[in-house]
Amino acid sequence: MRIASLSIGFLSFAAVAFAQAPAAPAQPPRPAMTLTTPAWPDGDPIPVKYTQAGEQVSPALNWTNTPPGTVTFFLHMHDPDVARNKTTDDQVHWLVWNIPGTATGLPENVPKGEKLADGSMQISASGPVYRGPGAPATGPQHHYTFEIYALDTKVDVPASTDAFETRANIMKAIQGHVLGKAVYAGLFRRPQ
Repeated sequence: MRIASLSIGFLSFAAVAFAQAPAAPAQPPRPAMTLTTPAWPDGDPIPVKYTQAGEQVSPALNWTNTPPGTVTFFLHMHDPDVARNKTTDDQVHWLVWNIPGTATGLPENVPKGEKLADGSMQISASGPVYRGPGAPATGPQHHYTFEIYALDTKVDVPASTDAFETRANIMKAIQGHVLGKAVYAGLFRRPQ
């Protein structure tokens, strides 16, 4: 009887001690993925050099805090101030997908061509090339949005001759594969 009492007492003590043991320290949250460009501060006017009114070269883009498991990146540049053909579609300015997961950015003035040297693909409403901002001088400034998505897969979408169709196909293909996202914006309208 005494042995049974001691066993129950020990188990009770062990249960209380285990319940009162300090929890393992929580891991600090991972920093959010960020997207930047040295060309202008986030939300400020985009220099003419990067627009249809200037040299129309793509800005250098940099991203940090890539989530673990990233296989590729997808860059989506668009003008949400445009309602294309009376629909909810906005203006596609530049799509670059299958950027290698080891990349930390894109250089200024990405060359024209459907397939880039690193294996990534690109298209815009102007063809296989960066399409800079081009809002008319007579209206308000437009908000040009750059979005970078970190994906856990390669995107099996070929470029078509229609950037809007390509965007729809990419957006469908990345569902369930987005590990992280970052956004950067700029304003532009053509000089008077």
